[in-house]
Amino acid sequence: MARGSNQKMKSMYLMQLFLDKTDETHYITMVDILNYLGSNDINAERKSIYADIEALKQYGLDIKGFQEKGTYFYHLVNRKFELAELKLLVDAVQSSKFITAKKSNELIKKIESFASNFEAKELQRQVYVSNRIKTMNESIYYNVDHLHESINSNSQITFQYSQWTVDKKIKLKKGGALYNVSPWALMWDNENYYMVAYDSVEEKIKHFRVDKMLHITLTEDARDGKEQFKKFDMAVYAKKMFGMFGGTEVNVKLECANNLVGVIIDRFGKDATIIPADSEHFTISVDIEVSQQFLAWIVGLGAGAKVVSPENVVDMMRKEAKRLMEQYK
Repeated sequence: MARGSNQKMKSMYLMQLFLDKTDETHYITMVDILNYLGSNDINAERKSIYADIEALKQYGLDIKGFQEKGTYFYHLVNRKFELAELKLLVDAVQSSKFITAKKSNELIKKIESFASNFEAKELQRQVYVSNRIKTMNESIYYNVDHLHESINSNSQITFQYSQWTVDKKIKLKKGGALYNVSPWALMWDNENYYMVAYDSVEEKIKHFRVDKMLHITLTEDARDGKEQFKKFDMAVYAKKMFGMFGGTEVNVKLECANNLVGVIIDRFGKDATIIPADSEHFTISVDIEVSQQFLAWIVGLGAGAKVVSPENVVDMMRKEAKRLMEQYK
């Protein structure tokens, strides 16, 4: 039998055939295999195909076969990712505000490559990213790489920080002056990527939106803040923030109606101590970075929640209520 031009790649083409055309419910026959290889200019005999399939099994592909009505059927049973897992990844990508619509579609296309052609269609049905509010800054991917490089090499960084203006243009904060910090972690909160870093000048931990960082440069200085981050808990830090707006940390006592217990647990976790106040209310004390966002969150809970202490935060709520009355009178 004459050899085809792609003969040396027979095993690779065969593997791709199983990956693309088979799954738990879709099968191929020996005739399908021979026709596919022939269409790719590869000549093969059944005996060599049996050997190739056995080699692919030894390589790690979970290929199974069964006979029905005189015909033998083959399919790839298990993959690196289950279809449910791929759907979860697609949902995460398409719902992530910090990923641009263009990059979302590119990533989802790559995720589809882990499924068969038939399963990929089920993933495509979930792709609705074109009209979602997405970031317009595609440099975020390179920013994340720079920040990981800084953390891994124990280097400080400099960068410029930006913000939007009312005419929808990017403006540099502090007149374009360079920020100089020591990155220690990246976190994803409130649909955005944040860098958590130590500011040596102010001697405090800060966070910055990664998509608003420009011209990140690694310096030759080693990072500061090692002692501070030894006792730093990212989850606790995120719980204290509301909308990732910083403020003064205070232990705040709240009184809430029982029907809000789910909201409270979602926000502060199951470890938060909930104490019954009466048959219809409970109290909870939590450490909060008290900001305008926190006050707005309390207002948003309506009549079922109020700040009990400390008095200065109660007073802030009174002033916020008065401000709202004045604003909407």
